[in-house]
Amino acid sequence: MLKGFKDFIMRGNVVDLAVAVVIGTAFTAVVTSLVENLINPLIAAVFGQPDLSDVWTWTVNDGGTPTDATDDAILSIGGFLTAVLNFLIVAAAIYFLIVLPLNKLAALRKKDEPAPDEPVAPTEIELLTEIRDALKEQPRA
Repeated sequence: MLKGFKDFIMRGNVVDLAVAVVIGTAFTAVVTSLVENLINPLIAAVFGQPDLSDVWTWTVNDGGTPTDATDDAILSIGGFLTAVLNFLIVAAAIYFLIVLPLNKLAALRKKDEPAPDEPVAPTEIELLTEIRDALKEQPRA
């Protein structure tokens, strides 16, 4: 039972997934800093709000009393745009900082390998085996 668990944990894709989660968690601080220190100030300059969450927000079905806001339905296009923008920033950052460099590295490594259509020279053992088999097939004098 423990051997099966060890094989599962040591499988390459499980370790890769764990590394991806750790890198993604650490990368969150970088993306948060990018949004808070670069994107939000630009949004504040254009829209006059610190971020998009309060832009294009309407109260629908007003509850009637100002103190009873639980009956209010709030329509927030800016909140949705904030979520989409954050997703696109994270996706772009991961693509350009992680995926693209790794793909280029894999292409460089693959360039060094022989192409599958190129004939691969036989190894010494294969040549010796062929010589042995050819000598066995020759009639003895």
